[in-house]
Amino acid sequence: MFLYAALVVFVVYFANVALGAFANAAILGDVGEMLVLFAASILFVVAILQKEADRNNKNGS
Repeated sequence: MFLYAALVVFVVYFANVALGAFANAAILGDVGEMLVLFAASILFVVAILQKEADRNNKNGS
């Protein structure tokens, strides 16, 4: 679930960058872009840590 959330947030970031580059109509400013990218990174790390914890529980470690 967190991995999908990270993907959605990153798509929002990418769409904003693409809008700014091609249409000169970026929705978010610099700080907004930073916060969205930070949120995507945090969600990705949480997803990876959850998958690692699930794998360790499955192996009995």
